[in-house]
Amino acid sequence: MKKNELFLKECNLFSNIDSTHLQAMLVCLGAREKTFRKGSVIFACGEKAETLGIVLSGKVQMIRIDYYGNRSIVAEMGNAQIFGEVFACSDIDTLPVDFLASEESSVLLINARRITKTCSHACAFHRQIIFNLLKLVATKSLLFGQKIDIVSRRTTREKLLAYLGTVARQTGKKSFTIPYSRQELADYLDVERSGLSAEIGKMCRDNIIKCHRSEFTLLHNPPDNGGA
Repeated sequence: MKKNELFLKECNLFSNIDSTHLQAMLVCLGAREKTFRKGSVIFACGEKAETLGIVLSGKVQMIRIDYYGNRSIVAEMGNAQIFGEVFACSDIDTLPVDFLASEESSVLLINARRITKTCSHACAFHRQIIFNLLKLVATKSLLFGQKIDIVSRRTTREKLLAYLGTVARQTGKKSFTIPYSRQELADYLDVERSGLSAEIGKMCRDNIIKCHRSEFTLLHNPPDNGGA
């Protein structure tokens, strides 16, 4: 655990917490490190919603599978990012989604109640970490709203443009690499892969975008109508 202390300082959950307190804090919170193979389930749908995780290495995806088995990627978390906190801090009893390791991943697991309920030692960092957790939950809620806005668009083209426009604003660049394969992008947008690939080809021919695998360039701002 000690070797990850400097890395964990990059996690927003530990913002404004003195590095000299970090090791004692991890012990107080009962934090435990665990490694998962690619494709392994970290938290399963139906499990108790009580634990949050921090990605130490690798990538973690939040997956929703509906009654008919259709798979949708809700979000993806990378190094120093937190996952599961929205559900762990809510009143729901069980998780409505799965969290999977999309590649071999090492994560730090913490029971959320160890954060939200101050311990008998009245550790100085508890107030700050509760404040940090509140900000993270609020931010994640906004991101979920952003995802709903993207997938609620009518056509595959509109969904793709909404997503790419969001990435462009976040990176401040017209050219960027997205974190998804073509199948994962289809799962994120809630569309069929074949239809998505066909629409990307049309948009390239229409000089709306350039695309090479996961690398995209927005050429200009097209109207929101048209496309599949």
